[in-house]
Order: sequence, then structure tokens, then C-alpha cells
Amino acid sequence: MVGEPDRTEKITVNLGPVDLGRIDLLVQEGFFSNRTDFIRTAVRTQLARSEQTIEHTVARRTLVLGTQHFSRADLEGLRAAGEQVHIRVLGLATVAEDVDPELALATIASVEVLGAFRASRAVKAALGPRIV
Repeated sequence: MVGEPDRTEKITVNLGPVDLGRIDLLVQEGFFSNRTDFIRTAVRTQLARSEQTIEHTVARRTLVLGTQHFSRADLEGLRAAGEQVHIRVLGLATVAEDVDPELALATIASVEVLGAFRASRAVKAALGPRIV
């Protein structure tokens, strides 16, 4: 699910001193509990304003919205059927830790993730050329 608190990613934001001071003023005045609260609220506000555009783009690009997990059994099933998957996710895509690079290469044709892609280092390295 989108926005799950236990699945967050850390980002860095560079702000000028005046903008930072304005945020600090709002925090001091009690409008926000801290800088992070302000930034998270600002991001969510902008995303809410863009919701219709996001929904149309997700549909047009046939992206999975939220999370998608690929277990070893999922990928072994694809290999047995002679099929490959194109991973296309807006959110979080994960490949189980017990998936080896050979299985990943045999079953994952491409990876396009807007958000976070979690897999073992070996699988990420093997899929490197297929990650958009």
C-alpha cells in the first residue's frame, strides 16, 4: 500500500537559508511539529493536487500502484511456463532474498520502478542492464 510508514525511504532536500528559516518559524509557531513534518505535509499536499495526473499516467503506462513482491516460487513458476515478467511499479517492488541472479535473469525481462526497488545486490547487479 502506498505511504505505509514502515516502508519509507530517506531523501535529501537542499533548501536556501530563507526557506529554511520560514519553515523553522512555522515550526516555532506550532503549525508543524518539526521540519520533517512540514516537508512531509508539503509533499503530500502537492501529490494530492496532482492526483488526477498521477492516476491517468499510471493507467496509461500500465504501472502497478503500491507494492509488488516476487517470491522465488513466483519466478520459478514463470520459468517453468517459459514466461518473463516486466516489472512496472509506482511504489515498491521487491524480489525475495532467496532469488538467485540466474533465476532473475531467466524470468525478469525489465524493471521500471518509480519509487524503490529492493532485491539482493547480486540480483540488482545481474538485472542492471534491464533496469530502466
